Amino acid sequence: MLISLAPDAPESTRQRLLAAAIERGLKARVLADGQGGEVVGIGGTLGPDVARMPGVIRVQAVHKPYMLASLEARSPSTVMVGDVAIGNGPPVVMAGPCSIESRENLIEIAHAAKAAGARILRGGAFKPRTSPYSFQGLGEEGLTYLAAAREATGMPVVTEVMEVDQVDLVASYADMLQIGTRNMSNFSLLKRVGAAGRPVLLKRGFSATVDEWLMSAEYLMAHGTADVVLCERGIRTFDSTFRFNLDLNVIPGIKELTHLPIIVDPCHGTGRRSLVKPMSLAGIAAGADGLFLEVHPEPDNALSDGYQTITPAELAKIVRLSRAMLDALKECEDEQTAIPDVVHMPEVAAEEIFASIA
Repeated sequence: MLISLAPDAPESTRQRLLAAAIERGLKARVLADGQGGEVVGIGGTLGPDVARMPGVIRVQAVHKPYMLASLEARSPSTVMVGDVAIGNGPPVVMAGPCSIESRENLIEIAHAAKAAGARILRGGAFKPRTSPYSFQGLGEEGLTYLAAAREATGMPVVTEVMEVDQVDLVASYADMLQIGTRNMSNFSLLKRVGAAGRPVLLKRGFSATVDEWLMSAEYLMAHGTADVVLCERGIRTFDSTFRFNLDLNVIPGIKELTHLPIIVDPCHGTGRRSLVKPMSLAGIAAGADGLFLEVHPEPDNALSDGYQTITPAELAKIVRLSRAMLDALKECEDEQTAIPDVVHMPEVAAEEIFASIA
């Protein structure tokens, strides 16, 4: 049940709703609605008298199973990571190495990424790898390097947490906690991360449906955090041409279902360096709230995922092209210019047509 409260609803109404839920053994969670009021999510149904309480403006007994993450709960969210806003504004670039290799290397990458237009630094201290013989990350030593890079650049940092017993440690260093694709359905971890008091980046499981993904977001929100950012990182299909296939349908599609911001990871989503730039632009054109990119000064010598990692120069080009593309799209929308039908006007050169509406 979703109960919407007006901005001037008395505190007594809120407390009565929470007490009624506790009395019935139901979970309850309160969220801001983005318009000055609040939404109370109840994991069950209260009596009909709820609608008559002072300050209650709407009661939804029927809603999506991911009620707190649903667009039915509130207007589109903005998630703050440090002083960086994700959602309802310009796309935000998160960039850095797949794995933290050394203090000096990370700080060098952080400065280069910031100069190229990145707002948040990413870097893996604990790395889940397919092979037990691959580099697994530096652990807490890597977290200290992240903190040093934040101090050197002023950029907030995001890094993955893999185990329940790592949450407090990682949260003590990171501004945002990342749930990786392999842990999207690790419900014990989701519960603990949700209660950690940090914004969360939730990657889609590479075999997960949209509903399963959003239910994982619901786990996080039901256990404390309202600040969840979704990350589309590619799904596994029958086609073996690419490591994964970046599902860009989900960018505009998921905005019809949830208020949570969504960003795109075209590095994992394609598994191929040459495809990162075009798929980054495609993701932004589709409406993504940001990009999640692997960056290294020498990708071929990176300790992990070098084949899908770009250079700082390539990052700068992606940022520049993304901004130019968004400016052009906004200009077209603002002008509401109708483009003539070139197909049915063969006698007129296309150059002349577009010159006439320039």
